[in-house]
This record gives sequence, C-alpha cells and structure tokens, in this order.
Amino acid sequence: MSARRRSRPCALVRRLRRCESGVSAVEFGFVGPIFIMLLMAVFDTGFSIYTRAVLQGAVEEGARTASLENTQWEVIKQRVNNQVRAVIPAANPETDISFEIDPFYYQNYADVVIPEDFTDLNANGRWDPNECFVDRNGNRSYDEDVGIQGRGGAQDVVAIRAQLEFRRAMPLWNMLGQPQTMTLVASTYLRNQPFSGQASRVGVRICP
Repeated sequence: MSARRRSRPCALVRRLRRCESGVSAVEFGFVGPIFIMLLMAVFDTGFSIYTRAVLQGAVEEGARTASLENTQWEVIKQRVNNQVRAVIPAANPETDISFEIDPFYYQNYADVVIPEDFTDLNANGRWDPNECFVDRNGNRSYDEDVGIQGRGGAQDVVAIRAQLEFRRAMPLWNMLGQPQTMTLVASTYLRNQPFSGQASRVGVRICP
C-alpha cells in the first residue's frame, strides 16, 4: 500500500515533466520585454531620422525664401516652425516642443564660422584680453565667429541655424533612466540674391 502511494507523486512529476502546456507564455515572458524594447528603439530611431530630415528640409526652404528681398523674416520663421511642429506628436506642443531659428550673415563663404584675426603676442593660439584684434562685425569685441546676426543685404551669405528640442514619442529612454528629450540641429548656407550692390565691410583694428 505504501509503495503504491509513493508511486503516485512520481507519476505526477513525470506527467508534469512531459507536459508542455503554457511553455509559450513562459518563453514570451522572457523574450517579450526585450523584443518590445527593440521595437521601440527601431521606431524611435526611425522617427528621429525622419524628424531630422523634415527639420533640414524646412531650414533649407526657409533659406531659399530668405534670399529674396521682399520676404519678412518672421513669416519665414513661422512657416518653418509650423512645418517642423506638424510632424511631432505632443500633448502640449507649446511646452513639449522648443524651436529656435536664427540667421547670421557673412560677406562671403570663406568667412563662415571663422574667428576674427588677432595678434598672438604670447603664441598660445588663442586671443587674450591684452592683444589687438580686427573687429569685422562692428561690435568692438573679439568674436570666435565673424558673422552678424540678421539676414544681411544683397549678395551676403546667410547662415540659418535651427535647434529643435522635443520629447521622444517612445518611453524607452525613461525606462533606461535616460533623458526623454531629444535635441536636433540643422543649418544651411545660401547667398542672397543680387537685388542691389553688396555693402562693403572694412575691419577695424582694436587694441586695449
């Protein structure tokens, strides 16, 4: 009688060992979260690439419009802003999306994002307050960029730079303990139309 009782648990264990009911649910419990995170990463990367392309295209379109004489900068800025915001899902666009766009102009392409000339007295490769420099943008202070904020005039080279900050659509980064916001930057350069003669600019040497 006791041997028969002992055989029952053994038979139950053998049946459970052979039973495969619910195996898929257990396997999905291990694989599912990883697979879902991979899917979110793919969607997030694809959306970021798409948003960057939209931002770059909108900035380039704005630059082409800005190169004409009879366009208002605020109109261009609002148009680019609307194009970019239209592709970003946000519960509250005014707070979830931050967009900035600024134009700087130069006399020619060779001047784009270069520092003003200076006399390097101590040969350390950087400007010091006791050294003379050539003021090329008229603000009477040394600048690492000779550009002047604004749209410029005829035949000037205009650099338009836009920065977009928004909350990611997928919650993946919050799950990984990373910031949920993303920042994209786009820029383009275009010469204004020759609707008149280009204004001449002469650098002024300034010494302390």
